[in-house]
Amino acid sequence: MMNLETPNYPTMSEDSLDWNDFDATGLRFAVVVARFNSAITEKLLEGARKALAKAQVDVFRVPGAFELPLAAKMLANTHRYHGIIALGAVIRGDTPHFEYVAGEAARGLLDVALETGIPVSFGVLTTDTLAQAESRTNKGFDAAMTAIEMARFAIGVAN
Repeated sequence: MMNLETPNYPTMSEDSLDWNDFDATGLRFAVVVARFNSAITEKLLEGARKALAKAQVDVFRVPGAFELPLAAKMLANTHRYHGIIALGAVIRGDTPHFEYVAGEAARGLLDVALETGIPVSFGVLTTDTLAQAESRTNKGFDAAMTAIEMARFAIGVAN
């Protein structure tokens, strides 16, 4: 019998969750990394790689966060992956561009998960400043661990 007990998640902050019970052994993941704000996204990728050390991982790069949903959809449609991790950083500027990019990336990635049934983890930082983004690069690890947990959940539901 599978255990679908809900973990105690903290509010959105710089805190990390307790991921001790989740193991990526035997799983395969795609990680899609936005190149825009690469000083941040490369740190997000480092954290994701640590979480996925026991998994098979393929890394793909796209220009920016807006392109993450299409890449995730293409990868989900291959049915090669237990989950997809999308990593990006959208930092607010002086125009409304931030809202469009951040909102559409979030909506698009959610749509991919709902349409394909493949877990898609949202590792896109949406911050007001570069300093805020730099202080949250641990979220790459968290995004990968979320993907592991959801992949295990999907496997449990299927069995």
